[in-house]
Amino acid sequence: MVIVAGNDARGVLFGAGKLLRIMDYWRDTVLMPAKIDIATAPRYPLRGHQMGYRPKTNSYDGWSVAMWEQYIRDLVVFGTNAIELIPPVSDDDRDSPHFQKAPMEMMIEMSRLAKAYGIECWVWYPAIEKDYTTKATVNKALKDWSEVLRQLPRVDALFVPGGDPGHTDPKTMFALLEKQTAQLQQLHPGAKMWMSPQGFTASWMNEFYNLMKQEPTWLEGIVFGPQQSESLDSLRAKLPARYKLRFYPDITHCLRAQFPVPDWDFAYSVTLNREPINPRPIDQSLIFRRLQPVAAHGFLTYSEGCNDDVNKVVWSALGWDQDMDITDILRDYSRYFIGTDMGESFAQGLLSLERNWRGPLLHNQQVETTLLQFQEMERSATPQRLQNWRFQQALYRAYYDATVRSRLLQEPAQEEQAMAFLRQAPQTGSDVALKNAEAALTAPVFPSWASLRSRVFELAEALFQSIHMQLSVPKYQAIATHRGANLDLIDYPLNNAGWLHKQFAGIRSMPDESARLKKIDAIVNWTNPGAGGFYDDLGNPAAQPHLVKGASYAEDPAFLKAPMTGFSFEPTDPTTRISSGRFAETLHEYPLQMFYTDLDTVAQYRVRIVYGAEYDSDIRLVANDVYEIHPMMEKNIENKPLEFDIPAAATKSGSLKLQWSRPPGLGHSGRGNQVAEVWLMHVHDTPTHERKQPYVY
Repeated sequence: MVIVAGNDARGVLFGAGKLLRIMDYWRDTVLMPAKIDIATAPRYPLRGHQMGYRPKTNSYDGWSVAMWEQYIRDLVVFGTNAIELIPPVSDDDRDSPHFQKAPMEMMIEMSRLAKAYGIECWVWYPAIEKDYTTKATVNKALKDWSEVLRQLPRVDALFVPGGDPGHTDPKTMFALLEKQTAQLQQLHPGAKMWMSPQGFTASWMNEFYNLMKQEPTWLEGIVFGPQQSESLDSLRAKLPARYKLRFYPDITHCLRAQFPVPDWDFAYSVTLNREPINPRPIDQSLIFRRLQPVAAHGFLTYSEGCNDDVNKVVWSALGWDQDMDITDILRDYSRYFIGTDMGESFAQGLLSLERNWRGPLLHNQQVETTLLQFQEMERSATPQRLQNWRFQQALYRAYYDATVRSRLLQEPAQEEQAMAFLRQAPQTGSDVALKNAEAALTAPVFPSWASLRSRVFELAEALFQSIHMQLSVPKYQAIATHRGANLDLIDYPLNNAGWLHKQFAGIRSMPDESARLKKIDAIVNWTNPGAGGFYDDLGNPAAQPHLVKGASYAEDPAFLKAPMTGFSFEPTDPTTRISSGRFAETLHEYPLQMFYTDLDTVAQYRVRIVYGAEYDSDIRLVANDVYEIHPMMEKNIENKPLEFDIPAAATKSGSLKLQWSRPPGLGHSGRGNQVAEVWLMHVHDTPTHERKQPYVY
């Protein structure tokens, strides 16, 4: 006999989920441990995930009601007690070719499912009108929101983000939300109002804190989400104690995100891109254990689809028991979803997929090992298991990672051969050198990855058939490549061939041989800072010796007090030089710094800079906190090198600190302080004056 007892019906539901997780399953057989004596209760009151039925997601917009019920039930088994829905009108397109029901109809069904399973139903409702200061706009918002909320069978809370999307000052927003709260509680008695100061400027944050000091009674709590300039610790410390604090962690994105993958390799960033299938159990547990205790009420994660399915389960399980071993969580996941016979092997495989993303991909032989592990599981899998979408997702990533690494082992070698021909240009002449270099770049290579690539495409089709996962824009009508459609990026160049071909075309248009040879020499010596100089490729963690590191990843996984790696590459135009398209960046008011020692104390130095082009903003450079190298100016986002003199007084001590900053207090994403490449050059022909205007390069 097994007894499952709970303090209430929901407690019994989670007890049943725990029972299902500890049982072992084979065909026609279910076994469980002989002795079970478990008494447990959740650590956090709120443990949920956002589930938006909208075009932006990478799979959800193709799901039926039955699929949603299965997914919600699966998450409940692991302790999830809340879902967060998104209304039909948000920052999305109005329609999707994959919709099985109209968005409002599906929202009603999902709210009904939450009510049926006794879990909380939250609604993420952005205030997206441009101006809420007019009575007509406020009345329209009240009417529109009422039309949505009154149709939902269950609503426990409304969460209105301050930004991303939305851009309403705190005073105006508070007035709007007070009216919305009164309406909400008429429609759903007991429902609560929450909001976040996402994207607020410094002045708006001050206004927000002043309003919070008045302790508005209509507001239940505050949400900490992406695009907030202050840390979670700082927000909690400044809020009145009466207000609950909820975490809204981004578990779905890998770059341009609240918690990007640390030191992610360039090859992954341009292929897998922003929203891949992303099991990150170790990273997610680190983020959870560092930050979640500050938000005592719990969390509803920010998610754009089922690509982060493993991460959802990790958060749900830790939300119940924050001391649970991560590998044990993955074993439960694997036994329950894949099968007992693969419980250990699949769990270890998920950990291996995360290790695939550690360090430089070129040197990460783990990728091949991971593929071999999954291929062994694939060979022994039953037909039913091969149709299991969670199994398919893991296989897709294992084959995709291996394909990318196989290409990475070949394509840079082609570039190196091309560069060798360019170095011979003074002897062979520019025309011969360019022809030979182009031939090297376009020479066929042994396609060791061809069969791997083919399997990736087969698995993409399988995932579309099983869960409508849209891994391609033209094949499956995904909304964009950066929204999970990384099948379209699998062949993105992993060398500088596109940039070189563009340079070659320009060289051929030059009028004389000396000019052509000079340009070829500039290409060959791109990273050469000259005798006595220094070069840093700041977007390459292995080539940034002078970058000043900040807080550790374990302490600061959001990179609020440390530089991180960013990327800016155009999927349809791969002509950006790799070293110029990746960069180091810092967020909000935290400066980006470099530090040099053992410089020539009597020499003149000049700095050459390529700024990161991912985000347009102003930027300022100061040396040793005193000498302004260039004032706050519009950042060049065309990957063009700029040069500035360093005052001799700045290096007379033998050391130099360079510090970049953006205008303070701007809020929003905090992005823009981005530097890709830096040359500190020992100038032998010392100029007679210093300039703050850039040299033409």
